[in-house]
Amino acid sequence: MASQELLINYLPILVFMAIACVVSVAMILGSLLLGKQNPDSEKNSAYECGFDAFQDARNKFDVRFYLVCLLFIIFDLEIAFLFPWAISLGEIGVFGFWSMIVFLTILTVGFIYEWKKGALDWE
Repeated sequence: MASQELLINYLPILVFMAIACVVSVAMILGSLLLGKQNPDSEKNSAYECGFDAFQDARNKFDVRFYLVCLLFIIFDLEIAFLFPWAISLGEIGVFGFWSMIVFLTILTVGFIYEWKKGALDWE
């Protein structure tokens, strides 16, 4: 009896997931059926990756793409840590404030180092 009660508590999550799956499949099928499927040379041209689309998947990437990706992840995580810190600043006190200042200082030094090394310059 207790296990049924526990499963009933998860029913809204299951319903939500089912609705999300149905809506996403309907959107994909709708775009395939109703959208124009006539790509031209401009749509198939190189966009952000730097090489032509629809070639061999084993082509080597320029290391700058990985560097930009890592930089994005680092600074995205910095922002992700700043929001909870800013919300709970009144509760964590002076120790929490200075801990985050040390964290931000380390990230700022890393950012300045990357900037000086030219990691943010695209040639």
